[in-house]
Amino acid sequence: MPVTIYDVAKAAGVGISTVSRVLNENTNVREETRIRVLEAIEALGYKPNILARNLSRSHVQTVGVVLSYLTSPFQVTVLQGIERFLAQAGLDLTIFSLESPKRRETLLENLSHGRRCDGLIVISFTPQQRFLQRFQRYHTPVVIADFRDERIPSVYVDNVEGGYLATKHLLGLGHTRIGYILDHTEPPNGSGGNEPGADRQRGYVRALLEAGIPFDPMLVSESGLHSRERGAVAAERLLNRADRPTAIFAASDVIALGVMECARKAGLALPDDLALVGFDDIELASFIGLTTVRQPMQEMGRHAAEIVTRLMRGEKVERMSRQLPVELVVRESCGALALAERG
Repeated sequence: MPVTIYDVAKAAGVGISTVSRVLNENTNVREETRIRVLEAIEALGYKPNILARNLSRSHVQTVGVVLSYLTSPFQVTVLQGIERFLAQAGLDLTIFSLESPKRRETLLENLSHGRRCDGLIVISFTPQQRFLQRFQRYHTPVVIADFRDERIPSVYVDNVEGGYLATKHLLGLGHTRIGYILDHTEPPNGSGGNEPGADRQRGYVRALLEAGIPFDPMLVSESGLHSRERGAVAAERLLNRADRPTAIFAASDVIALGVMECARKAGLALPDDLALVGFDDIELASFIGLTTVRQPMQEMGRHAAEIVTRLMRGEKVERMSRQLPVELVVRESCGALALAERG
């Protein structure tokens, strides 16, 4: 016999109206009561009536999108691709922005009990296994954008190839001391996912070794998460060296902005004193003349939205995971255009 909301209320020692408020994310519930209800739901394996929930929403289904940083130009551009596809599909969109690991745990705890959205897209990280198991139990499809995870549908680019393209380009311009600034992302919780910044570093190392240049770990500087300010600090560590690099590959365009700021303060001119390549090709990159590795951000969002929409509708999806291409976009910051003009 299926578990009902009455069973949950009895196990938690509350009324069914309280269970309903917890299921619908009503904030008018004490935290200890909410936790007790969630624990009862988990223990009993209660599955909310999704059909009834959709009827109460006038048949409109909702896709939730979880962003690590709402201020990240990359994630916002991916979100634009998601929003445009969902709008055409007649689906609602709910955005959840995370500001801390604690907030992530709380949000996924709530979402994974089958509430608030009928499908979920997570940008730039992969949820822990226990959350994925709950999403599966409540028949809530989950798609990851900007992260490869072998367990669930993912849309991503070949970050190793992107790092290789950027570094090989700088090597081709005659640079042999090339620094790399790692835009560190949070680890994938041992889930089989990848870490884009680390993968871009693998491509960087591969290009160096292929050119016969030993990898020097002292030329790698780690930045904080999606931060221009921390990118400038990471660049300062490299540019203050007596044997400073003549070129820098930054793992994101936001980090490259910090490199530019640091170089300017140090009296270094781009590209004469320092060549620079970024990653992403955010909108600002073309305005500031930044050479970068372009990844199709809006297309990434569109693919993720298409997959989750089809899964919500019970349709067969042949390509559950999709790798999108990267492309080197040459502008002024690396010096290649000036060399071509001098010809």
